[in-house]
Amino acid sequence: MADELFVDQNEVEGTASGVWNRLLAGNRRFAEGKPVHPNRSAEAREAVIDAHEPDAAILSCSDARVSPDIIFDAGIGDLFTVRTAGHIVDDAVLASLEYAVSSLGVRLLVVLGHQNCGAIKQGVKEYENLLHEMTADAEDSLMAADSITDLDERIAEAESIMLRTVGFSIWQAHESELESNEDFERVHIARTIEELVDRSDVIRQALAEDRLMLVGARYQLDSGKVEVLSF
Repeated sequence: MADELFVDQNEVEGTASGVWNRLLAGNRRFAEGKPVHPNRSAEAREAVIDAHEPDAAILSCSDARVSPDIIFDAGIGDLFTVRTAGHIVDDAVLASLEYAVSSLGVRLLVVLGHQNCGAIKQGVKEYENLLHEMTADAEDSLMAADSITDLDERIAEAESIMLRTVGFSIWQAHESELESNEDFERVHIARTIEELVDRSDVIRQALAEDRLMLVGARYQLDSGKVEVLSF
């Protein structure tokens, strides 16, 4: 039976690109409604009692509709997942991902955003509220433009973590004349990747030594497919 399928990871192609191809193949099965549910049997559970060696770490949104183990048709011990609203990076997220890279030896790190992200919508709301606050007293467009010259600094210094993180991605998107929520989601994924590399010596060194591949992806709620992003 499909639920009893057990995949020995030692027999799977071990390169980062091979791991990524396997995950994408699992996503295709899921999107087509033909999951095989690997590594969910009693044998698979018992095989990882003492230790686990996941091939991939995934930083994703906490959204209940976006479960990496399900949408990649993965099983017990396959994925090391870290989830926060809007895949926001903080010290705990960094420490968790660095542990996956340095101690568990994962070869692939995926930043996974998604369609109709509530955190993005909240970031847009807070960004627009700040913009309104800064331009409320402007009498014309020139005064309005002058009043937001330090908008990025105001965002970076905001008390709201949602505004400092997701809101900053919204600002970057607007600076590139990108206006749709889909664009905001993609820009935020790219910025999350940049933040991981900038803030983590462990991740940066693993990338430099070709021990790790870092990719961005966006899950489409309507189709069930994962969109692979290139930056």
